[in-house]
Amino acid sequence: MHHWRRDVVELAALFTAVAVADAVANLIGHGPDGPALLVISAIVLAATAGFHVWWSRRHGHAPPVSDTGARTAAAARPAGPSGQPAADEVAGVLWRMRTTVKDEPGSLAALCTALAERRVDILSLQTHPLADGTVDEFLLRAPGTLAAAEITRAVALAGGTATWIERADAHDLVDAPTRVLGLAARTALDTAELPLALRQLLGRCTIRTLPGAPAGGGRGPEPVPAGGVLEDTVMRLPAPEGGVLTVERPHLPFTPTEFARARALVELDTRLGPRIPRGHDVLTLPEGDHITVRRVDTGDLAAARAMHDRCSPHTLGLRYHGPVGDADRYLNHLLSPRFGRTLAAQTASGRIVGLGHLLWDGDETEVALLVEDAWQQRGVGGELLGRLVALAAEAGCESVYAVTKASNTGMVAAMRGLGLPLDYQVEEGTLVITARLDPTPTATAPGPRPPRLG
Repeated sequence: MHHWRRDVVELAALFTAVAVADAVANLIGHGPDGPALLVISAIVLAATAGFHVWWSRRHGHAPPVSDTGARTAAAARPAGPSGQPAADEVAGVLWRMRTTVKDEPGSLAALCTALAERRVDILSLQTHPLADGTVDEFLLRAPGTLAAAEITRAVALAGGTATWIERADAHDLVDAPTRVLGLAARTALDTAELPLALRQLLGRCTIRTLPGAPAGGGRGPEPVPAGGVLEDTVMRLPAPEGGVLTVERPHLPFTPTEFARARALVELDTRLGPRIPRGHDVLTLPEGDHITVRRVDTGDLAAARAMHDRCSPHTLGLRYHGPVGDADRYLNHLLSPRFGRTLAAQTASGRIVGLGHLLWDGDETEVALLVEDAWQQRGVGGELLGRLVALAAEAGCESVYAVTKASNTGMVAAMRGLGLPLDYQVEEGTLVITARLDPTPTATAPGPRPPRLG
């Protein structure tokens, strides 16, 4: 729009200059020195026009780079190996950072200014008020060339203390209320989700449940108040099934806000009581027999006991690594959905012929199998184990382990049939096999089947 206005002004100035020149020529041309004055005027006008053209080309409408200190977009980004901008610089690197600042005006502004000076973008911010300050939790996107140490140094200079930082991923882009609501929905659908929901809510932590009445007898843990107890890096809450639920995170103290969220999830689980999603798969074994695989809980205790009665002492000894008489005492714990997930293989008549357990063991995950003697070597254990491992992968577990006797060739074969990287440890006849849940399946065997049982 501004271009045609400038052209009109310049055209008007040109006509005005011609008119003035004609008047001057008529006035001077009739004098004795008229021709000489006209030649001198033409030379001056030509020199002025040339100087104007040179000045316009040298100084455009935008200020020069040297005046602003700015760099072009290409010069502002470091180049990758092929000369293109580095991928981390273009997309940025995500960081989760937590730091403590004084609870006074301007403290947060100073922190944000220090980050902005280093081209760090604040994607989200949560504040956790404390008695003597405020813990600010950030999700940051920083240039790929900016190291974590440089970020924490800038935060320290801006007044932040006890700073903790780690790499984040796209899952952290979900805002806190949405994430908490999603975890509450998962917990409401399945009792076994509570430990996983707490782990996703609080990050890397160890969760243990101490029953009020231990299975082996003896005195249970000291009870905790109804509202729970928060002690720096440890929180204790009343367990939904009785006893005490302990959450530990040594590398980072819990805030009162995190404690309140964890307590709300545990209270939700307690109010809803034991529950599992219903569903089943009908499978055809290699020999042509049909079995059904489904989730079970303590409501199936009688059928599980009946299967134990049909198992030989040798089979029970391989499963429980100890006196066979102790097996029945732990069944109620093993079937409880509060401690993990249990799958059962049953015949068309409803008789359980195999049990597979996925047990939350602190920050680790254990798998265990028991198959009735008459149904061994028919693929039942492999079907159960594949689904248990798939459930563990879906829950975000990095590995699962199985504890058995070195002579239990059936369990060893089932673990090898997963097609996952395995680690073996043998101590005094006890074999511990750990499977790493690599998302990339091996070329020699298919990975675990995806779960369809909720």
